Amino acid sequence: MKKLNLIPCAKCGEKIMPHQVCFNCGTYAGREMVDVLAKLTKKEKKMKERELAVAEASKEKEKPMSMDELSKTT
Repeated sequence: MKKLNLIPCAKCGEKIMPHQVCFNCGTYAGREMVDVLAKLTKKEKKMKERELAVAEASKEKEKPMSMDELSKTT
């Protein structure tokens, strides 16, 4: 058997197959295709929103620092 070629989702970072809608956040090519929160209960919706917010925040932290930001930290 061959190993699956999985890539990280652009929005949430979840591993997905290329050219597929992300099951976690419902996006494809940076656009929301499926509203994953529509069929969830109120409690599940809050939990999913928190998960997505944490994933986006961690993705922003991974961005490399610019030269200006590096010079300010020293």
